Amino acid sequence: MQDFRRERHSVTDLTVHLVCVTKYRRKVLDAAALDWLQEHARQLFEKMHCVLMACDGEVDHLHLLVEYPPKLSVSALANAFKGTSSRRLRQVRPDIAAKYWRGVLWSRSYFAASTGGATLETVKRYVEQPRSE
Repeated sequence: MQDFRRERHSVTDLTVHLVCVTKYRRKVLDAAALDWLQEHARQLFEKMHCVLMACDGEVDHLHLLVEYPPKLSVSALANAFKGTSSRRLRQVRPDIAAKYWRGVLWSRSYFAASTGGATLETVKRYVEQPRSE
């Protein structure tokens, strides 16, 4: 049986795939920075009552798979992560901070895609099926 988030008035399974890209796709993230960002994301999302299910990236972007409660918006997740990670990484790794574009690590934009167990076609068939009278 699939694990669902059970709260007082809801049962949910909300997950999102977030991709954060460095400003101007500058290649500033090394393996140690990616490891630090993964741990930071885990701690941050735990405080927000979310679960970091997966995290990995390359020199110019980071992928995050996050399970989150219905009271949070995807933009709140992305903005909380980008704001705190940029500031804290700058403090922890001054060598990387020197490579930031004018003190900014992340691009203002991000990519987000909802994820789920059923395909779009399955959900569409379910919604379109006739009512049983």
